[in-house]
Amino acid sequence: MDKMKLLEELAQSVTAGDPNKARKLAASAVGEMDPLEAIEDGLAKGAIVVGNKFEKGEIFLPDLVMAAEAMKAGIDVFEPELLKTKKTRKSLGKVVIGTVAGDIHDIGKRIVGTMLFANGFEVADLGVDVPRKKFVEKTREFNANVLGLSALLTTTIIEQGNIIQTLKNEGIREKIKVIVGGAPVSEQWAQNIGADAFATDAFTGVEKIKMLVQGAYVAKRQT
Repeated sequence: MDKMKLLEELAQSVTAGDPNKARKLAASAVGEMDPLEAIEDGLAKGAIVVGNKFEKGEIFLPDLVMAAEAMKAGIDVFEPELLKTKKTRKSLGKVVIGTVAGDIHDIGKRIVGTMLFANGFEVADLGVDVPRKKFVEKTREFNANVLGLSALLTTTIIEQGNIIQTLKNEGIREKIKVIVGGAPVSEQWAQNIGADAFATDAFTGVEKIKMLVQGAYVAKRQT
């Protein structure tokens, strides 16, 4: 298949939310083109299109979820090839994300991670039900610029504040920006716990993370 056609179809597999097609196309691209190029000019372009459509209200959360699944399926094929070539993408920054302890909601966080990757960030996704200690340890190990804390329950958002306090106790709070997300999260809540930013949807979260890394976003927070 023609290279440009293959890149176009990779992007379309993401916009169509078709993991099987993305996986198949990625497999056919292995050995035919640079895996980094296939990700950035194929899969990632599709993810950006989906993110823009979601922001405009042209598609809905289920569409976003399926697009994220499709991109992940393609990336899973390319990652071993990237390791072989030892190539890395030009990074806009490093982000650690995870769902706080006591909460197992995963969809929103996974979408954020996929969209961050599509926009050029290095992402360490710690999964769900993540203890405070693991957030702190990974933030140090990864030398992260931003820590993203997700919580979907009113009973678990308190843990976001606990993690920020732990960062303070460990003496690393001022070295990292913290963004909190989830349906119960509000601007007032973010200020109360000392977060740098908040987001209630994936697209807003990615945009604010970009601004945090660039130093263009400054929110009021209690210290």
